[in-house]
Amino acid sequence: MVPVHHRIVVVDGLEVFYREAGPQDAPVLLLLHGFPTSSHMFRHLIPALAGRCRVIAPDHIGYGRSSAPSADEFEYTFDNLADVTRSFLETLGVDRYTLYVQDYGAPIGWRLALADPHAVAGVITQNGNAYEDGFVPEFWGPVWAYAEHPTLEYEAAVRSALGREAVEWQYLHGVPDPSLVAPEAWEHDLALFARPGVDRAQLALFADYPSNRSLYPEVHAWLRESGVPVLAVWGRNDLIFGPDGARAFLRDAPHARVELLDGGHFLLESHLDEVVRIIREWRSTF
Repeated sequence: MVPVHHRIVVVDGLEVFYREAGPQDAPVLLLLHGFPTSSHMFRHLIPALAGRCRVIAPDHIGYGRSSAPSADEFEYTFDNLADVTRSFLETLGVDRYTLYVQDYGAPIGWRLALADPHAVAGVITQNGNAYEDGFVPEFWGPVWAYAEHPTLEYEAAVRSALGREAVEWQYLHGVPDPSLVAPEAWEHDLALFARPGVDRAQLALFADYPSNRSLYPEVHAWLRESGVPVLAVWGRNDLIFGPDGARAFLRDAPHARVELLDGGHFLLESHLDEVVRIIREWRSTF
């Protein structure tokens, strides 16, 4: 078994918790998690890939075991989460990496790529959106409404996403055999969501989500101009980011590999071995 290290570094006065495994001189694979989880979502993927890579998986600010300052002390925007991640990489001395992005990890990763296009050697997107095609309207409608009208009336709909039923649903929907999904996955998230002030941080990020959509044309131009290798490995039954979001990468990265598996939003919980096999095959091509 490859040893996985659990570490903390201080970045801009904030503690960033991260998991790391693999040789220090190997190519870096940077894993950026989504909502509502943390680097915990990569707990099985990290040792599976660390033999050939230096795998690094930080917890975003407000998530996991990283600092979770109040929304009065830290402005929770995707720009700021990306800035902390950029400083984190500088602290570790990492200047070249392949991105693995999922959910919220995608807009953070896209900002890293746009700020330093030459730093990104490749992109693995696992239900990590970059196109309008990917948004499932039934899920995103309340988010757009809240972002436009961040009032108590519209807050109730998005606040429900922080509750037990909604968090469990994110893990279980679209999974043909839900018994494959370990309950501790969502229990871990719920326990950390219970920290004081985390709810306000999450509401701030919901309100900021439209800022990600405005970046998409720049991301598409970067994909076209850079020719960066792209792998879209997607749970095709995802009711948050639908499979059209995976297919859309072919418009700007025509040589991308697109794999639609019979799973949901958190594909690693039910299809880990398939994802690992696909990543290994894809990485061997560049």
